[in-house]
Amino acid sequence: MSDLVTRAQITLLSRTLHVPEEQLGHLERLGAAHLHELQERLAKVIFDQHTAIFSRLSLLVPIIPLTISMPIVQRMVPPVMAGRAAGAIGVDHPRKAAEAVGMLDPAYAAAAAPYMDPHSVGQLADIAPVKPVMRIINELLKRGDYVTAGPFLAYATPELVHAVETDVHDDEGLIRSASYSYSGENISVIVRHLLAGEGRRMPKLVRTILSGSKELRLAALSVFSRCDLDVIEAIGDILFDLGSADEIGDLVATFLAGDAVSETLRFVAHLSPSALDLLAANSILAEPESIDALAAAVSESTEPAVWRGLLELIERAEPSIARRVGAAISHFDSATLTQLPTVASTGHLWPPLLKVLAVAEPDAQSRVGELWSALPVLERNEIEQRIADLALGDQLSTLTATLQLTQ
Repeated sequence: MSDLVTRAQITLLSRTLHVPEEQLGHLERLGAAHLHELQERLAKVIFDQHTAIFSRLSLLVPIIPLTISMPIVQRMVPPVMAGRAAGAIGVDHPRKAAEAVGMLDPAYAAAAAPYMDPHSVGQLADIAPVKPVMRIINELLKRGDYVTAGPFLAYATPELVHAVETDVHDDEGLIRSASYSYSGENISVIVRHLLAGEGRRMPKLVRTILSGSKELRLAALSVFSRCDLDVIEAIGDILFDLGSADEIGDLVATFLAGDAVSETLRFVAHLSPSALDLLAANSILAEPESIDALAAAVSESTEPAVWRGLLELIERAEPSIARRVGAAISHFDSATLTQLPTVASTGHLWPPLLKVLAVAEPDAQSRVGELWSALPVLERNEIEQRIADLALGDQLSTLTATLQLTQ
């Protein structure tokens, strides 16, 4: 997972523990997956305690009609307590809890929602009537409580996904809430529906992102870069169709300044050829700082998607840009360069990699070839065959000559 997702998990963990995010910053090194697991386990422990505490209250649910109890609860019980009690009631009486959702004032429900067991949210999403849930989500977005709205989207059923398109009109709130959903699969389901839905929602979302704040843009990148590959391609085509060259350049600059380079490359990796051509021609790539930032993102990476984003883009750029990237690659540490042939084979990246190296200076080719000369004979011969198949023998003559050196 990406750094943006890691940051979102820190925010969710701080909400679960009710402590400032700054106190949890040292946990970022655990990564998104471990933080998500930690947050899930802590939430289970905390809300299991709440279930035990409120179990007696749960016994009253079948006895007292909701038409009597719900008005009293909303007048007398603080939202904090109601949210915590909802977990116990939701576990014991899911149908009653779902029915109660329709009786809640959206403002009261939104105030209580941050204190609900996230798993109870999932149960309610399965059986609660759609319209009341949409009213609660809209109230959360109105309050800017994207952290709480995220789980509602994460557990979205097909009915809720359709309702999100038609009933949730806050584009920024929708994107920023979705960025707190850990599951890329769930996110992709929602975004796919927004692409294909009758409301043609995605162009409007993209326009909002292009004119939006840094926070919105980074949230959108976190969401879109975790979608299915065909979804990313479709989003990219809309983005480059609607955005001017200046707008696209400014968007990319925001991503790079926000330390979201790896996420940018994951997104770029699955753009259509036409979108890649437009991005490669953008003036943002003419800036040395941008080129260096993109190259640095793969300097210690063995993730094929990140490498694909860099190589597919740079292959289409001006030769001077590709030459600079080739030089940067040649100065990567020995471990990265030694593993690069495996990454290229796994990700089917040999053509763009060799085309980038083909415009690199001879000394850059020599450094790469020297390290690759330690590969087994069969692997070296395979690289030479790939060079021949691409008709790059003359351009890569230095690499080829160095490749056959024995160490």
